[in-house]
Amino acid sequence: MMVLRVICVFFCCFLVLVVPGNALCADNADEDYFPADYAEVHTNPVVGEGIQKYAEDAQEGAQRNFGVQVVHDNMNFATFNAHRLEYIWSTEGSDEVLVWDVAAWAGDDYNKIYLKSEGEALIQPQNKVEEFNLELLYSRNINRFWDVQLGVRYDFEPTPERSFLALGLQGLAPQWIETDLTAYLSEDGDASVALEMEYELLITQRLVLVPRLEAGLSFNDVPEYEQWRGITHAEIGMRLMYHLKRKFAPYVGVSWHKLLGKTANRVEAMGGDSNDFVVLTGVHFWF
Repeated sequence: MMVLRVICVFFCCFLVLVVPGNALCADNADEDYFPADYAEVHTNPVVGEGIQKYAEDAQEGAQRNFGVQVVHDNMNFATFNAHRLEYIWSTEGSDEVLVWDVAAWAGDDYNKIYLKSEGEALIQPQNKVEEFNLELLYSRNINRFWDVQLGVRYDFEPTPERSFLALGLQGLAPQWIETDLTAYLSEDGDASVALEMEYELLITQRLVLVPRLEAGLSFNDVPEYEQWRGITHAEIGMRLMYHLKRKFAPYVGVSWHKLLGKTANRVEAMGGDSNDFVVLTGVHFWF
């Protein structure tokens, strides 16, 4: 027992005498690790200040501000998009039609000015522009996926010519469905709504299947334009697109156009057709 007590006393003395000295040595080692004139650098970057990626050899003291990384957001851009430029053959007759749906815009991430145009030109059996309109819109981003658009539209064809106020919502619906919903009020007080929806189904990185839906709603009877109150028409189509380049994609497809409700009844009563099935080929490009 006496031997055990002696061992315990010696061990305690060792802890008291040796361990503090080692701790002190560790502190000295930490101090010796850095140069004698070392000091922590506290940066204070200023937004908009240029980035300095290195310190000058002759400067006094440590580099204190390497600037703020520039992010290229909210810059001004401009683009032109030929969303649809297609040639159509009707299976119900001999009609051949050239259709265009194009848009150009300029602006930043939040504010843009759009110039849009849609139309149809009859190629066979005679050359005649049947529909042609222009829209000038201010577009404001209100959400990550949605823009509100406000502006005017002018119809050159069909005649008589007329103008509209336009208020719309454009963006991506859930499941990445491209959506364009616009309400129009004509100079005569006639109100209508147009809806267009598309979805791009990637078969491969280049081959894309694009289902498309278009519909119209009128709140007034406008017989001079063959449009009556209610849902006026619906169009369902499918286009198979191949991207030769990222900005250029030819396609083929089919589309079925159907007049609905009161509009269909009145057109049929006047001897017209209320539905049409077509095959088409076209090209989509942008720059």
